[in-house]
Amino acid sequence: MQGGLLRATLTLLAGGALAQALPLLLGPWLTRIYSPTEYGHFSLVWTLATNVAVLGCARYEFALPLESDEGEAATLMALCLRVLLAVTAASLLVAALVVLWQDLSLAWLLPLAVLAGAASQWLTLWASRAQRFALISGARVLQYGGGALAQVGLGLLQFGAWGLLLGPLLAGMAASLLLARPAPAGGWLALLKPQVGLAAMARRHRDFPLLNTPHAFAGALQDSLALLILTAWAGDAAAGYWALALRYLKAPAGLVGGALSQALYPRLVAAATPAEALQTVRRSMAVLAALALPLAGVLLAWGPELFSWLFGERWHDAGQLARALAPYIALHFIASPLSVATMAWGAQAWALKLALLGQLLFLIGLGLGLAVGGLIGAAWGVSAAMLLYFSYFFWSLATWSEFPVAQNSADEAAA
Repeated sequence: MQGGLLRATLTLLAGGALAQALPLLLGPWLTRIYSPTEYGHFSLVWTLATNVAVLGCARYEFALPLESDEGEAATLMALCLRVLLAVTAASLLVAALVVLWQDLSLAWLLPLAVLAGAASQWLTLWASRAQRFALISGARVLQYGGGALAQVGLGLLQFGAWGLLLGPLLAGMAASLLLARPAPAGGWLALLKPQVGLAAMARRHRDFPLLNTPHAFAGALQDSLALLILTAWAGDAAAGYWALALRYLKAPAGLVGGALSQALYPRLVAAATPAEALQTVRRSMAVLAALALPLAGVLLAWGPELFSWLFGERWHDAGQLARALAPYIALHFIASPLSVATMAWGAQAWALKLALLGQLLFLIGLGLGLAVGGLIGAAWGVSAAMLLYFSYFFWSLATWSEFPVAQNSADEAAA
């Protein structure tokens, strides 16, 4: 990695490490406070909230690094806010459907969870545009570390699954408030006033809602469908095992991947030549692979023992899942931060088509695995299916040639 990207990544990584340290350290306590069934109820609502939250601003927030003019950026922020309020209101319908289907009163918190998740993502991109990486790091500590502490406190107060949901919800709102500084041009209240140019701004960045939103939604929907299938097939406890395993196995990907992608995206947008952009992606891929392979090896060798020791014997089945999911987790660890390359390179249509194929392969692997080997078979099925998908994704990025016209022009000028 080049110097600027490395410094930005390390700044975000430091904050992310502290943010993830508290949830990981408190995990063994949380699994002794909350039961697998409570984890299953929480995970169903939280996963649905995450699924809807990716639609929160229709992905217009990812266009913020592309707007260098402060006035234009403020117009884009106003557009994001309007979409966010509309999506939050619409999520009330989703909450009502879940309550009717599962008789789960916890789902009434879904709109607030959607608002917290979408707002924190939106405002993280706002801070990333200004390269306020120290602020992003602090917000991540507040959001993830504070959420875990709140879950412990609420669990000790016997809140049950409500405590698991209220913890990250309140922490996400607090992080959003921190990321809201500084305000856009004209101030926050000005975003609510009638704006000139909103329609033109929406058309300018229409690829984000039209192409990136279905891509992101499909990715989040994958997790929601997996939990729904597992709950229907094997019960709430099985969904709890699956949710816990993925939560802790994907934590390193969230830590390293989130830090790298937030620094990588603006660097790829600003790359002077296609060769520079391609070299940056290849180096990032190599570093991520060097980190992911030892992680997978540890899980394959000692996954069940580690989970039983850390979380208690009643979570031994989650350790068996960790072993079977290890190949998938390693591949996801590498791929997650690299997905921003398709946005920077104007390849969102290609990425959407590939992602939809990936979701289909994931569900096929899950379903066939369940039919053949139950819960553990489902995990091995997912790992096998996603090996095919991610192998093609990595090869495509490493040999990419269809760069935006601006980069090609820069390359010709340099030559």
